[in-house]
Amino acid sequence: MSPLAFVLTLSCYRRWPSRFSTPYSHNLLVLFSSTATTITPPNGNKSPSSGPAPPPIRVALTESTGRAVFATRRIGAGDTIHTAKPIVSHPSLSAITTVCYFCLKKINAVTASQSQGVYFCSENCKESSKVFYDVEKKADWLAFDDYCRTQGLKYPLLVKRLACMVISGAAPAGILDILQPANLTQGMILKEVLTKQWYTDVLARIRINAFRIELAAGVYEDLLSLASASIEAEAAVGNAIYMLPSFYNHDCDPNTHIVWIENADAKLKALRDIDEGEELQICYIDASMSYDARESLLSQ
Repeated sequence: MSPLAFVLTLSCYRRWPSRFSTPYSHNLLVLFSSTATTITPPNGNKSPSSGPAPPPIRVALTESTGRAVFATRRIGAGDTIHTAKPIVSHPSLSAITTVCYFCLKKINAVTASQSQGVYFCSENCKESSKVFYDVEKKADWLAFDDYCRTQGLKYPLLVKRLACMVISGAAPAGILDILQPANLTQGMILKEVLTKQWYTDVLARIRINAFRIELAAGVYEDLLSLASASIEAEAAVGNAIYMLPSFYNHDCDPNTHIVWIENADAKLKALRDIDEGEELQICYIDASMSYDARESLLSQ
C-alpha cells in the first residue's frame, strides 16, 4: 500500500464510534505541555500556588526568520529551559520490537506488555496508546509498513498515527495548523479533512518539523557529555513532532540543545549562558560536517 492510499483505507472507519470524540481540550493539554523548573520561595516552603513554572521563553515573529524563540530572563548554562511532550511520535520500523510503541523508551521484550506484535513499556503507555491504537488495529497495515520499510520512508508513519488520532477524536485534524471551521462535526471532519490533500499538507509540515529521536540513556551532569551522548547514540529509535521546539531556529553554533534521555519526552537545555532577550537556537544537523555539506543539507 502506498502512503497516499492509506487515506482511502482510513476512510472506511469514518463511522467507527469513538471513545475520545469529546475531550479535545483535555488531550491537547497533554500534547502541548511544556514545563520548566518549579519555583520555590527562598524560605523553602512551597506556597499553595507553587508548581511547574512557565518556560522562561516567548515566541515572537521576526522579519528575517519568521517565528523565533527568545529568552524572557537570563538562563544559566546547563539549565533545563523546558520539556516537551510530542504531539505525535512513531518508532522506527527497525526498532518496533525494541522500543515502546507509545513513548519510544527502550524495553526488554521479555518483560514488556505485548499487543499484536508491538510492545509497551508499561500499562500506562498501553492505555495512553488507545488514542491511536484502537483505530490502527482495525486496519491491516502490513503492506503499508512494508512499503515504508523498502522505500526508507519514516514520515508517512507519523501521518498514519496522526490520522488514527483524528479518527478516534483524540486530536483535531488541524492540530498541525491545518485550518478547519470550528463548527464541523466529527463525521464532517473525517469526510472533508482526511483526504489526499490533508495527507499532502500534513506530510509537508512533518517533513519540515520532525525531530529524529536518539536516546541518550542515563543522567549527564556536564553539558559536553550530554551533547556527546546524544550525538553518539545508537541509531534513531523514531521520529516525533513537537509544538514549541519546532519554533526554534537553526544555528550551527547553537546556544540550546535538545536531548532525549529515555523516551520521546524532549528536554531543551542551555549550552551556555543566555541573556534576556537573546534568541534561542538549536542545531538541526551534525555541526562537524563541512560548510558545503551543511549548506546543501539545510537547503533540501
